[in-house]
Order: sequence, then structure tokens, then C-alpha cells
Amino acid sequence: MASQWRTILMILFISLIGVGESATEQELDRISALPGQPQVTFSQYSGYITVDSTHGRALFYWFTEATTDPQNKPLVLWLNGGPGCSSIAYGASEEIGPFRINKDGSSLYLNKYSWNKEANILFLESPAGVGFSYTNTSSELKHSGDRRTGHYVPQLAKKIYDYNKNLSKPFINLKGFIVGNAVTDNYYDGIGTVSYWWTHSIISDRSYHSILSQCNFTETKYSSKCDKAINYALNHEFGDIDQYSIYTPICKASKNTTRSIRLKNTLLHRRVYGYDPCTENYAEKYYNRPDVQKAMHANATGIPYRWTACSDFLLKNWKDSQFSMLPTYKELMEGGLRIWVFSGDTDSVVPVTATRFSLNHLNLTVKTRWYPWYSGGQVGGWTEVYEGLTFATVRGAGHEVPLFQPERALTLFRSFLAGAELPKS
Repeated sequence: MASQWRTILMILFISLIGVGESATEQELDRISALPGQPQVTFSQYSGYITVDSTHGRALFYWFTEATTDPQNKPLVLWLNGGPGCSSIAYGASEEIGPFRINKDGSSLYLNKYSWNKEANILFLESPAGVGFSYTNTSSELKHSGDRRTGHYVPQLAKKIYDYNKNLSKPFINLKGFIVGNAVTDNYYDGIGTVSYWWTHSIISDRSYHSILSQCNFTETKYSSKCDKAINYALNHEFGDIDQYSIYTPICKASKNTTRSIRLKNTLLHRRVYGYDPCTENYAEKYYNRPDVQKAMHANATGIPYRWTACSDFLLKNWKDSQFSMLPTYKELMEGGLRIWVFSGDTDSVVPVTATRFSLNHLNLTVKTRWYPWYSGGQVGGWTEVYEGLTFATVRGAGHEVPLFQPERALTLFRSFLAGAELPKS
């Protein structure tokens, strides 16, 4: 089943600067200033990390220190999914990074709700072939697209958790992770997604019953009858809306770009937008500028294609996905990791109902019953706290929650870092 992961991150209490690099190498990666950047007091670094010298594979990173007391604040690794979408384009430039890009791509302005107010932030473009990350072996690139663009954060957290179990002192002091509008379980996500379409009056009663009767969401390949039912709803009932934020406008200036919709792997679809629905276009203007690439130490090998927000190649060649992340969630909860799951409630691609259906299958014990939480004097969403996991909705937010509701997203993030329940007033 096609799936999207965008707003995903994990907390790592480990300093990036000084790990595996000499002081000289660190200084080579230091960003003095980006073109058109307002003055800031925090340090920034960007460049390449070689992860496979045999295949010439390197991943591009951008690290922004916390605005205050960076030595004592946690490190947050931010990963966008897609699969095949850039954490620089989305996480750094549209969601939680310190800067936003102006419409003409000529300059930057400060993000009032940047998450580096609370933590050191590391953005990583992964896998190879995404953004400025590259591999010199084309077959390896295809392999990466097939296998490595899975359920990034829980799987990476489990990898670290399993590795640390064999050590007397953890190599990476992983405290927890938080995921947003993320695919969790193919079956329950499928049922929940179709239910969202119907309860939000996007599809007809007929299509709702037809999809549920014709589609077996436990299968990776759908029957022709299922395809027909889904295609009819998508092509004849949805209309020209932004499926990642059903109540906001689409970008009229956007070119047609490939993007897979939640339930139909072969359907080409527009990418995610925000309040300004054309923000992705601004990123592609800015990061293709030679002076920007030079300032960021990017495109060092002269990749033979333009930088794009998402890799169509990786998207089209992605075939392998773990059916359910619920067993992984359960194991990591038992291991004591802090796990939060949140959902913007206007996303129809990985909607709140899909996540709730999936998490309900864990049969968790409730610690704090469902209640409205507040941000800026307004209801920010609703939440329920379980033994080992916190679930929260974000009111009025689409797929990229910090883009649509930045103040509420920052409130959520602060509570997560503190290990505290969301504000009740």
C-alpha cells in the first residue's frame, strides 16, 4: 500500500559536533551565512556524511544549534519521508527550521516558531538520491528506494534500542521519538482512511461501501475491483483539492509533480502544500541557486540533475514496506522509550481516523482520559495519555502540522521534550 511519512523525528541526547569529525572538519562544514539570511546568533553546519564508500554513497545534513544553551539542550534528528522527500525542503524550510523562504527565492526570513528555540536540530536528506544526497551506483540508488524508505523513525529507534541492549553504557542515549500523520498499520490505516473520506463528505455513500466491500487492506496488491472503486472516488468525487489539507487552497502555479496517494500506489498526485500553497516552489528556486549550494557545501560532486523537494525515482521504485509498526511500538514502549503520536485533523492522506484505528489495536491502558489541550488561549487539539504512549490531535492542521499550525506544533514539541502532558488551559 502506498504510504507517506512526513512529520517524523526522534530525540537523541548526543552532540553531533565532535562525533566522528575533527575540529578542522567541523569548521569546514560551518555555514558563515546563507544568501539572503537575516542575522542570527546560533551556529549552523552542513555538508556530507559518507555512509558507504564502496558505492560512493553520502547523505547531506544541515545542523542548527539551539538559539540558547546548545550544550545542554537535546539533539533532535528530523526525517521527512515520502518516500523520497527532502528534510531540507519540508522540515527545515516549511515546518520547524529557523528560516522561511520568500516567494521569489531571493532571501530568507525568520520562523517565529522554530524548534531550535528548544533543541539542537539535525535535518538529514535520506536515503541516497533524495535532495543533495547521492550515490555513484545507479543500482544501489534503486535498491535504496525499494528497501530503505520504510517506517523511518520507529525502525531506526528499534535499531538503536537493540544495539544499546548489548552495551553497559548506551552509545546513543535515545530518549524517545514522536511521529506525526504517519502510517502505522496497513489494515487499520486503510479502514480509517476511507472512513475519513466518507465522514468528511469527500466521497459518496456508494463509493464508501464499494471500497470497503471490494478492498482487502491486508493485501499488498489490490484486486481490479478494488482499484476500480478507489479510482472512481479519486477521479470523480474528490475534486481538485489539496488532499493533505482539505480546507486550504491549492497552488495554482504549481507544476504537476508525482506523488503517491495513500491508497493507490500507481496514482500520480500533487504534493503537500500549506497556508501559502506554493512554498515547495520557493524551496526549489532557492536551493538550486549556485551561491546557496556553495554556502551550504552542497552538490560537491555536481549531481547531474536539479535539486527537487521529492525524488520521483525513489517514489516510483519503492516497493517494500513493513505491514504494521504496532509490534515495534509495543516493544519500544516496553523498553521505556517516550513515544508520542500526533495527527493534524485536516489531512485526508494519513488521517487522524487511520491513526486512531491503528493505535486502538494496541489495547493500551489509559492514564489520562481524552481532553482538549490549549495553545495560545485556544483549543490546540485533543489528547489521551496511555501507559507508554501519548496521542494528540492538532486542530486545523494538515499533513505537515508545523506548517499549518506552527504555534500549536511548538507547544506540542515543548511538552514532548519535557515529558509533560499537554496544557489543559
